[in-house]
Amino acid sequence: MLNVRLLRTFFAPVACVISAALIAGPASAFLHAQSNGPSKSLHVVLDRITSTQPLPNGITIHSGAAQMQVTALRDDLLRVRIGATGTLPEDASWAVLPQARTATVAVKAETSGASVGFSTAKLRVRIQRDPLAMTVTDLAGNVIAEDNPERPIEFHGSGFRVYKRSPEDEHYFGLGDKPGPLDRRNEAFTNWNTDAFGWQESTDPIYKSIPFFITFRKGVAAGIFLDNTWRTSFEFNKELRDGYSFGAEGGPLDYYVLYGPDPKAVVREWTWMTGTTPLPPLWSLGYQQSRYSYFPEAEAYRIANRLRSEHIPADAIYFDIDYQLKNRPFTVDPEKFPHFTQMIQDFKAKHLHTVLITDLHIANLPNQNYKPYDEGIAGNHFVHNPDGSVYTGIVWPGPAVFPDFTQQKSREWWGTLYNDFAKMGVSGFWNDMNEPALFEVASKTMPDQTQHRIEEHGFKTRVANHLEIHNVFGMQNTRGTYEGLRKINPDQRPFVLTRASYAGGQRYSATWSGDNSSTWNHLRQTTPQLINLGLSGFGMIGADVGGFAGSPQPELLTKWLEIAAFHPIDRDHTSMGTNPQEPWENGTAHDLDLRRHFIEERYRLMSYLYTTAEEMSRTGLPIMRPLFLEFPNASKDRHPIDLNTNNEFLVGPDLLIAPSPVLTRASYAGGQRYSATCSTTTRQSCLPLAGTTTGPASESRSRVRTPPASATTTYPTTTCRFPSTPPSKRFPSSLAQARSSRFSH
Repeated sequence: MLNVRLLRTFFAPVACVISAALIAGPASAFLHAQSNGPSKSLHVVLDRITSTQPLPNGITIHSGAAQMQVTALRDDLLRVRIGATGTLPEDASWAVLPQARTATVAVKAETSGASVGFSTAKLRVRIQRDPLAMTVTDLAGNVIAEDNPERPIEFHGSGFRVYKRSPEDEHYFGLGDKPGPLDRRNEAFTNWNTDAFGWQESTDPIYKSIPFFITFRKGVAAGIFLDNTWRTSFEFNKELRDGYSFGAEGGPLDYYVLYGPDPKAVVREWTWMTGTTPLPPLWSLGYQQSRYSYFPEAEAYRIANRLRSEHIPADAIYFDIDYQLKNRPFTVDPEKFPHFTQMIQDFKAKHLHTVLITDLHIANLPNQNYKPYDEGIAGNHFVHNPDGSVYTGIVWPGPAVFPDFTQQKSREWWGTLYNDFAKMGVSGFWNDMNEPALFEVASKTMPDQTQHRIEEHGFKTRVANHLEIHNVFGMQNTRGTYEGLRKINPDQRPFVLTRASYAGGQRYSATWSGDNSSTWNHLRQTTPQLINLGLSGFGMIGADVGGFAGSPQPELLTKWLEIAAFHPIDRDHTSMGTNPQEPWENGTAHDLDLRRHFIEERYRLMSYLYTTAEEMSRTGLPIMRPLFLEFPNASKDRHPIDLNTNNEFLVGPDLLIAPSPVLTRASYAGGQRYSATCSTTTRQSCLPLAGTTTGPASESRSRVRTPPASATTTYPTTTCRFPSTPPSKRFPSSLAQARSSRFSH
């Protein structure tokens, strides 16, 4: 079973590292350009300094025609911008907040015959003259980031690549929800938002592009963010065993170096730059029930009523595309749902919030009184072809057009489309297919030369092709949704769930890991994915509980529901054509009892979850955390302690979730039960109460872990007793029945 324990100790600091990569040597790396960037024949190597100019907050360097500017935004934050032909890239960002991007601190110049540079109150920047190579250290001499002098920065046409040294004991974390191990070392990745149904551990890319990673070495953490929305790649120790690299096919060479020294400081700094996850509505922390799809209306009522009759606490029910008329966004099928508004109100009376999918592909239906299309055409709100005509692609409703979300006026118009649903009482919205995903084309997305108009504060007003906008398209989709909902109901916190996004997208939406599969290895994969998403700024996160593709074994569904009870978002979701996987399906009465118990456990912890979510909204620290975030010095040599555990994770600072050592059918737990009538006045490990084992002793795989000998903090004891009162008396059916008036949102 699952071992849950309350925990807080002194370990010591440790270093975080985040990286990802695509294998590419200098000859195959590409660089910078706005749409009118350098010619494809351009080849520039920044191999030596030819001139320098000190700045109040940094230094400008020339290497032949190329210009490099290194500035300090804070004492612990540097920005590096490089232009291949003497002009720095446009000073604008979809990710970095204006107040962070324009921040500045004074520096002290440090120049010698062999190098130039400067220092801040926390960092020292030394740039070797020949060969040109930058080294960033803290004032204690710890290397934070170091160029590889044998691999200088290179531009090939509009592409570029940057090479850094990688000590053998340095570790890397982040880059969003890339599948694979928690540590990105010895891995390589591409950022290109992709509809990746049924992805596996080796699949890359998938849905999100977050070009930020944390480095961690001997207790010292740092971060690197490449602010580039084009197709980017990150490679760790693949091409060079003692190096990592990052680059892009086009766009700006504009990257940031963040310093801790502890991992928490890096995460706080990252979300200071890009924004924190807003405090979510309380109900979104409750259990959520979904599938593709609940229809017709009678089936939706059956699910809602069964949740209540089985005494399974739940706060949300989702509707996928089949509630719509012919899959057309912002419509309702009157035959499948003849009393749609009444149904939403009936669910609200049962304390169930309704979440609707609202894809961004607007059906191409001229002269058919389809409001989203008619208004969008009249307002010139859709993406164009190079010849100026409106681009059309095939998606769920058939031929469809796409809002031009990089225009502020188009995002504002998109937000108004939610008025009718909001008036009905719909509580949340799900922006899917926004990579953007298309059917019947090999690329799965828009053509490279599709035209997007950038009309956004801080940017030059211009037209950009899809290569530049693709990775930020989903983020701007959710921005339009979130900002529109804030205008419609200023006194309510929006809940927006997205599949695709870019760095900083946490300001507008929660997210999940996409179309996973109903397998034990996908359950194992969930923990490193969600941890890396949290370290990348996205704190409201989850995975499709039970798996989306395929049908889980009863044991797998039970174990998944157990572990997901401690994820930030707990949503059971599956695909069309799969077996039912609501908690009462696909299992024995014993399975249902276990599943119900862990969902109830989540509700018992709600005050703690909500407090941790509030902390996230202020500091950026995720709800679901790796152990090294709280205990960076836990191991003797100060490597990340998570590398020695089996998918353990923390919920906030104090709650450790320790699943079975190996998540397989053979390790399915037979019945250790834990109540949540737990005292948290002191901090102690949560122990199963003797005599509560309900399955054969040989089946139990739960573990009780003891604190390290070096720990100095008192551990709490938790009373672990499974209450004997019936569920109907024991538990409210939703948060609405349990919350106080201060949780009115």
